[in-house]
Amino acid sequence: MPGADKTVLITGARAPVALHLARLLHGAGRRVILADTPARPIAAQSKACARYHRLPPPRFEPGAYAEAVEALVRAESVELVIPTCEEVFYLALAWHERPMRAQLFAPGIEQLAEVHNKHAFVRLAERLGLAAPETTLLNSCDDLEAIRRRSRDLVFKPVWSRFASHVLLRPTPDFLDAIAPSAAMPWVAQRFIDGDEISAYAVARAGKLKALALYRSLYRAGKGAGIFFERVEDRAPRELVERIVAGTAWTGQISFDLMREASGRVLPLECNPRAVSGLHFFRDPARFADAVLGDGPQVAPDVTAPQTVRLAMWIYGLPAALRSGGLARFRKAMREGQELLDWPGDPAPVKAQWPALAEIAGVAWRQGISLQAASTRDIEWNGPNG
Repeated sequence: MPGADKTVLITGARAPVALHLARLLHGAGRRVILADTPARPIAAQSKACARYHRLPPPRFEPGAYAEAVEALVRAESVELVIPTCEEVFYLALAWHERPMRAQLFAPGIEQLAEVHNKHAFVRLAERLGLAAPETTLLNSCDDLEAIRRRSRDLVFKPVWSRFASHVLLRPTPDFLDAIAPSAAMPWVAQRFIDGDEISAYAVARAGKLKALALYRSLYRAGKGAGIFFERVEDRAPRELVERIVAGTAWTGQISFDLMREASGRVLPLECNPRAVSGLHFFRDPARFADAVLGDGPQVAPDVTAPQTVRLAMWIYGLPAALRSGGLARFRKAMREGQELLDWPGDPAPVKAQWPALAEIAGVAWRQGISLQAASTRDIEWNGPNG
């Protein structure tokens, strides 16, 4: 891992987690450069960013993306590349196909694809001796018909997806007419688990857990991405994460959606091999960098206050509160939540939300898609055939 005077490249600069990671590593003395496809991502405005490089969209121009990253690594003398979003898959492919001078802080493409695949991940958890919800792979309409009668007990979702996009939660049988699973675009049907949802953000090196934050999302952007996060302390999810990272000899960032049943048993639902919002519960640059990039001990979260993006709360949280009659709860959350974009001496990214949002809104308008879909359209990875 690079020393304090070495250059680290963080990709996915559009994401608040990329900004946060840049601030942590910059605060620990690293030179941090950032890269992504948008013209005006929030992290590019941070004092932690020594330089921002705009890249081709990896989903649509993977070859050009790989060449641009290779040239960037050479030009900036990068020693470590840390992905934060689904560009991790395209970077892993680039590292597999060509010699790179920098280390990629992520596993190989086969391991990434296995945990990202919502059916293969459950099979992996079972091989590691973990209890997991019954999960059926749907490769055809015949597979769908075989379980149609049980639809009210199941959750349906594409094998390759994010932010709970396209999820059908305990639908009536007639709702299944809207989907058509195939070998190229498979789905899963997973047993509905009643309980408390817990999210986990972890960093590991060679199967050893180096950082872990457990949290729950009290407000979301639609059905998917959380926008208000509350810390959780729970031994059972920690043990589950430790077993998965050890059993896979994982190196890099990895995140999980878990469910705690009333009995106390915790089940893994799905996995995202990238950064998620649990990273915002770490604010000590030296301890975080020493644990993740050096040989320091595992680092625990040092933030206790709930974390939120206030702009997202106004856009998504307030309308949801008005629809549900939860305005008092919304006001309380806005009082108690800490703006996760705030950082001492680095105010520019908060203002940079507006041009960044305008750029995403422009994509959404041109493509006729939601803001959330537009925010990841150019970096999504939907399997080997996607």
